[in-house]
Amino acid sequence: MSKNSISNSVIRRLPRYHRFLGDLEANGYVRISSRELAEKMGLTASQIRQDFNCFGEFGQQGYGYNVKELRGEIGKILGLDVSTPMILLGAGNLGKAIAAHIDFRNRGFELIGIFDANPAVVGGKIGELTVKSVDELEEFCKANRPEAAILCIPKGEAEKEADRLISYGVRAFWNFTHYDLRISHKDVAVENVHLGDSLTTLSYALSGISGKEKEDKE
Repeated sequence: MSKNSISNSVIRRLPRYHRFLGDLEANGYVRISSRELAEKMGLTASQIRQDFNCFGEFGQQGYGYNVKELRGEIGKILGLDVSTPMILLGAGNLGKAIAAHIDFRNRGFELIGIFDANPAVVGGKIGELTVKSVDELEEFCKANRPEAAILCIPKGEAEKEADRLISYGVRAFWNFTHYDLRISHKDVAVENVHLGDSLTTLSYALSGISGKEKEDKE
């Protein structure tokens, strides 16, 4: 089955499988059945088998799945067996937090450069990296060839900067600008992240729980 034919919902479950299997491996599990994995993840065994069958046959009937091998295979599907060079634009509070606390190397990326337009920020250190001026961006990209970029810049600058980075060879964006990048260039991947949307979803879920509790009391 080609990647283009696999549903987005299946793809978005893969990191969760990878994370759960990592926890199982750390706790000494060698093998696990689809039923056991389903119980731990709050899914159905049928759903798990269908998801894995999109990418090949990983388990053995009567044995289940080898936890380490399955996690490795899912890691390869997710591209975690390579290290893609990545840069970050915007070294404000959010950019600093992302640069300092995300484990890039275990997620298929290596953060190699951080850039900002604010002279007061340029020259500061975040982890092992020194914040560079955006004026150095073109030269840096030509020398280091980053393939991905994190955008933590003002909303109004998102499309312009994305177009500029694409011209420098960047082909994937982790976008925190609150602007949904609509990029017409082929072979460019965008993951738009709206933290506020996630919080709003939590509010909706909480209102459902509160409503049920109210009904139960009546």
